[in-house]
Amino acid sequence: MAAVAPEHEQRQGRCRVNLPAEPRPFGSALRAGLKETFFPDDPFRGIGGLPPARRAWRVARYFVPALDWVAGYSAESFWYDLLAGVTIASLSIPQGISYATLAGIPPVIGLYSCFVPPLVYAAMGSSKNLGVGPVATSSLLVASIVGGKVRASDDPRLYTQLVFTSAFFTGVLQAALGFLRLGILVDFMSRPAITGFMGGTAVVIMLQQLKGLLGMTHFTTKTDVVSVLRFVFHNTHLWQWQSTVLGVCFLVFLVITEQVRRRRPKLFWVSAMSPLLVVIVGCVFSFLIKGHKHGIPIVGTLKRGINPSSISQLKFQSEYVGVAMKAGFVSGMLALAEGVAVGRSFATMKNERIDGNKEMVAFGLMNLIGSFTSCYITTGAFSKTAVNYHAGCRTAMSNAVMSVCMALVLLALAPLFRYTPLVALAAIITSSMLGLIKHREIRCLYKVDKADFAVCAAALLGVVFSTMITGLGIAVAISVLRALLHVARPATSKLGRVPGGGGADDTFRDVAQYPGAVTTPGVLVLQVGSPIYFANAEYLRERIARWVEDEERIAGDDRGEDLLYVVLDIGGVTAIDSPGIEMLREVHGKLERKGIKMAVTNPRMEVAEKLVLSGFAELVGESWMFLSNGDAIAACQYTLQGSKHGGGVPPV
Repeated sequence: MAAVAPEHEQRQGRCRVNLPAEPRPFGSALRAGLKETFFPDDPFRGIGGLPPARRAWRVARYFVPALDWVAGYSAESFWYDLLAGVTIASLSIPQGISYATLAGIPPVIGLYSCFVPPLVYAAMGSSKNLGVGPVATSSLLVASIVGGKVRASDDPRLYTQLVFTSAFFTGVLQAALGFLRLGILVDFMSRPAITGFMGGTAVVIMLQQLKGLLGMTHFTTKTDVVSVLRFVFHNTHLWQWQSTVLGVCFLVFLVITEQVRRRRPKLFWVSAMSPLLVVIVGCVFSFLIKGHKHGIPIVGTLKRGINPSSISQLKFQSEYVGVAMKAGFVSGMLALAEGVAVGRSFATMKNERIDGNKEMVAFGLMNLIGSFTSCYITTGAFSKTAVNYHAGCRTAMSNAVMSVCMALVLLALAPLFRYTPLVALAAIITSSMLGLIKHREIRCLYKVDKADFAVCAAALLGVVFSTMITGLGIAVAISVLRALLHVARPATSKLGRVPGGGGADDTFRDVAQYPGAVTTPGVLVLQVGSPIYFANAEYLRERIARWVEDEERIAGDDRGEDLLYVVLDIGGVTAIDSPGIEMLREVHGKLERKGIKMAVTNPRMEVAEKLVLSGFAELVGESWMFLSNGDAIAACQYTLQGSKHGGGVPPV
């Protein structure tokens, strides 16, 4: 017995919990907390010791990422970016016209939106692969919200002005989130929610393209699947077989080229060029047979010239500002989540990293400036980014090259696209939407996590059978509710020592996961793995009480022994508030009345400070606060043995 105590005392001498004698100054703690929350990357570390000129250059490089790569830019990199830029420009022409039509605005605005925003992103964006421009989901979302106030067919000028104004509010929101480093808000739109929303939106958009594929001159303003199909089949007299035949041919061609790209990635240019080829063939065919006179509607006049100013067209009157803000904020959050997700996905392929807050600033500025130059909402587009990546882009210069190409198109070639058949645009949009339905990812969600699948399914079904806003709202609500449940119902577990744990005698794991883990008679080790807040304090009180009751029953029935010690492992508790500390006091009091001693292991610095200030550390006794579970159990065993010989205080 005498040989055990000195060894344990040596361990205690080496492994004591560092409880602060005095708390950190409030200002210091606040700065550390804010820095960890808003600047986890610490972008300006080491800047204080630099000369003023170098300090200013460091700050400028952080806020303008182009300065970071332009200094070492080479001719070889430019040739790669030139090829990639020209390639994505060829894709931007048909997509710009198509998505503008989907948004209910003049097609030329889609081309405008492929000129100014990419130029801004080339200077401000942190991704080397991202291709920016209009996207289908945001286009339809803006159209559905703004169209609820003013229909494009009733007052096209006012409708377009509200779309510009919504882009302004999108830019303000995105830039503000980036400057304030509040990207955490976007994280509430979980990946399953976005997957379901995008899949449902793809279905809705494809249903909307029935207007073009069937050559219908009128169409329902509703977007749910039941209303659209009812309208289509109740108005078969509006169908134009000429458009249908041409649309099927275009669609089959586009699907085949996409399959070629998937099977042979080196032939990515076949898929990238096919939409432009469809537009060109459609223009020539429509021009030769006067298609607009034979059941094949066309785009119509496209103005020559680069973006005119639209500052005077922004509508801030009280009658319209509400709907513009709603359209801008809702579509802006979605566009932000989509663009950042696309950028991160392709950055991972090159083992690169993008800064989410920088991306928000870049998106915000390109939408803000775009709203002043006749552009509507733009973001990172998956199709453009994929083409940009496979074309071998080196830097964001590829976006600048695309912008120059679009300027040349606007100055010289725009009128040539006036004969573009609407059915060609419908086929292009439909083919691009097929890739947005991630059926493999949805199946994986169902297999791995049913809760994530429920979020995904709720978003998809909400969009398809109700509205886009409803689907997105349901998905976000379920995601937030799930996050709150994780906070309010944190995981707790009973720990045991795992034999042969890598040569260490202090390897403790959940006994439910490791049935072979060994527990110590008379000692219950519990682990709490989340912050202890007012929201979960009552649950934790009840859960700990239940663990203790179960252990008392097991100890009494199976081993004929009493439960004497409860070791609370709070190493995973990152924060604690006053109700949480009060809950620990109550648990300690109940255990003490039962003759059970509480020990605490491995508190973090922030938690330890509050335990000392509140007096809880003194209540438990600093000699009963340990660095590890192994130390705590050794102390319990030593005290238990010592009590049989008249002792009872753990060695210090």
